[in-house]
Amino acid sequence: MAPSADRIVIENAAIATVDAQDTEYASGHVVVAGNRIESIGAGKAPEGLENVVRRVDGTGHLVTPGLVNTHHHFYQWITRGLATDHNLFNWLTALYPTWARIDEQMTYAAAQGSLGMMVRGGVTTAMDHHYVFPRGSGDLSGSIIRAASEMGVRFTLARGSMDRSEKDGGLPPDFAVETLEGALAATEETVKKHHDASFDAMTQVAVAPCSPFSVSTELMRQGAELARRLGVRLHTHGSETVEEEKFCHELFGMGPTDYFESTGWLGEDVWMAHCVHMNDSDIAAFARTGTGVAHCPSSNARLAAGIARVPDMLKAGVPVGLGVDGTASNESGELHTELRNALLINRLGAHKEAALNARQALRLGTYGGAQVLGRATQIGSLEAGKLADLVLWKTDGIGHASIADPVTAIVFGAAAPVTLSLVNGRPVVENGRLLHADEDVIARSTREQAQRLARIAAES
Repeated sequence: MAPSADRIVIENAAIATVDAQDTEYASGHVVVAGNRIESIGAGKAPEGLENVVRRVDGTGHLVTPGLVNTHHHFYQWITRGLATDHNLFNWLTALYPTWARIDEQMTYAAAQGSLGMMVRGGVTTAMDHHYVFPRGSGDLSGSIIRAASEMGVRFTLARGSMDRSEKDGGLPPDFAVETLEGALAATEETVKKHHDASFDAMTQVAVAPCSPFSVSTELMRQGAELARRLGVRLHTHGSETVEEEKFCHELFGMGPTDYFESTGWLGEDVWMAHCVHMNDSDIAAFARTGTGVAHCPSSNARLAAGIARVPDMLKAGVPVGLGVDGTASNESGELHTELRNALLINRLGAHKEAALNARQALRLGTYGGAQVLGRATQIGSLEAGKLADLVLWKTDGIGHASIADPVTAIVFGAAAPVTLSLVNGRPVVENGRLLHADEDVIARSTREQAQRLARIAAES
């Protein structure tokens, strides 16, 4: 680190590094220099540090890596609270006609709302899988990336696509999908325009056809070829419901995992959302190929999809991170509540109380997410040389003070307040409030755009 770099020093805090050894300090320090973590350890920071622009007394706080969200659909922020008693396919059928009317103004406002809730709750790396591109709707990808940049969050846009509409046996309306050629060309353009492959990249792009039941086999196959030619990651939905498995068997003559493998969609550069209905051979295939999973416990429960076999995946060596999923199936839109929900919901499964513990849940939301996004060498744990994405959680308030172990406090307890959040060494949250966006303005804008979308959909 250059000697002239400005430094932020955090001292007197409990620290959970989430490194390979799960190193923790009951009272320690973190020194940030520029956009990197310079040092971390027990006790006070080293003496004689130059260019210290801020010192933070972390008494009564826990420092962790910033949370990493691995699956989301930002645009759904303006269709929350609809189709609340539906399973996945019925929910999609009910909402696709409305989603097919979104435009750039709506997408920007929805991205602000989705990002705002996550960032103020400890997310430092966000991800959006956007796959609805109605004709004439404007620069939707650009509007989402702009919202993330303004918020100051590290971001991956999974540029989605759909080319299997109702006339082809899919679920989306015919006017809501792209052609095969159009989707591939637009995806390649988005990657070339916005993807940054550098170590400290703030914006990256993945290739992300939506799902087996809304995408042709050719789009899956050519999408994988495109991603590998451009050197970017691949993302899609997989094995979310029993209906999807039935669909794959009827249409392709095989289950989802075998179908994905046949189209080039298993590998260390791939991660799938949900993966609820996986048998032993499916999990073994993911482990063998290094394919990652975005576990979305709240959405899986909201849509009655089932309980993903996360303990079995972890035991097999499958990379697993956490996802909010779209806020039309997880209306809170907060990732820190997914730490608790992942732990609790998995304990309803076969492994019961041995399914997950607090530190495993924290790892899913930090290092696991970094693995899934292909950024584990840069973020996801607090280690010297890594990027300075970290969160200072307040654990001495009424909701947490009587819980002796701070990691247990933030996972088992109520959602802990965020006193300070840094992304790339830059503060983005102070005392629970966003620093680079006006929450009241966002609230008004999202409400206005939700009402506008509802009107347009009703008129159509």
